[in-house]
Amino acid sequence: MADQAPDAPALGSVRTAERHVAGQDTGPTPAGPAPAAASAVPDRATLRLALVVGGVVLAVLLGFGLGRSNGGSGPTAAAGTGSALAEHTHAPGAGAHAHGAEQDAAAEAGGLAVSRDGYTLHPLAAEFTAGQAGELRFQIRDGQRRTVTRFAVVHDKPMHVIVVRRDLSGYQHLHPSMAVDGTWSVPLTLPSPGVWRAYADFTAVADDGRQTATTLGVDLVAPGDYAPRDLPGPATTTRVDEFTVEYQGAPQPGLTVPVDFRITGVDGVGPTLERYLGAYGHLVALREGDLGYLHVHPEAGLVDGAIRFWLTTPAPGRYRLYLDFATGGEVRTAEFTVSVP
Repeated sequence: MADQAPDAPALGSVRTAERHVAGQDTGPTPAGPAPAAASAVPDRATLRLALVVGGVVLAVLLGFGLGRSNGGSGPTAAAGTGSALAEHTHAPGAGAHAHGAEQDAAAEAGGLAVSRDGYTLHPLAAEFTAGQAGELRFQIRDGQRRTVTRFAVVHDKPMHVIVVRRDLSGYQHLHPSMAVDGTWSVPLTLPSPGVWRAYADFTAVADDGRQTATTLGVDLVAPGDYAPRDLPGPATTTRVDEFTVEYQGAPQPGLTVPVDFRITGVDGVGPTLERYLGAYGHLVALREGDLGYLHVHPEAGLVDGAIRFWLTTPAPGRYRLYLDFATGGEVRTAEFTVSVP
């Protein structure tokens, strides 16, 4: 999220000084013939007074114009990109709604390109052996091809890496570590052959302090016979170990919609949920087809016992939702297919 820049200094202020003009006592007018007609050319004193008054008026008008052009705008946010709704909060009971121009930015899918917003995801290796432990290593480079080493901590981590196969199976949520030279690394096993998509979700910090939130994506390959799996049909409940996870929500194209997840155990009672990545859950949404990555932000606390997120879908289609939640010291993932009409 972008830092707020300090108030811009005033371009200048106009100060007017009062100028006192002393009149002259000419005494009584002597009797005599009528005076001649007044000259059309002003005397020097009158000319000086006119120039002073005119200068004051011009300065005041100029100062007023500058005040209108520079004032009233308040502090200016530093340049930044990413989710336009990252700082947006919703009142209790809020339903589906739009945010005007911000909505388009929030709904735009990320992770479709290796370069975006002035940054490039540079993998140091992109081929893995299916079923064998490997390591994902990469760098983030800026527009001058310099390796970026400053990142803001978002959701408790400076870098989130999501890996999923092109058929939306095999989801993994990883948190790599960064070396001094800006190289990120994390153990990675691709369990089956195929083309996989790796997303780097981060907020880079530029030399001048500007923060840019973005998501970049790159393909990884595990050679072998690829047998794609059909995407499961839409469902509102799923099982994860001994837990039942229920999904409630009705995503609509171009609107921000509340999406609730309620978790219960075998006894029908909700378990004690633990905070994970700064909230009671973390949600990733991917679009079938191009695997567009959608930004989703959670409520800080539970809402009537449910984990609530705010989801913006850009267009009709099918989406896969991956909910990470923690209980008993273990992180589990519940998956849902959602059809947006």
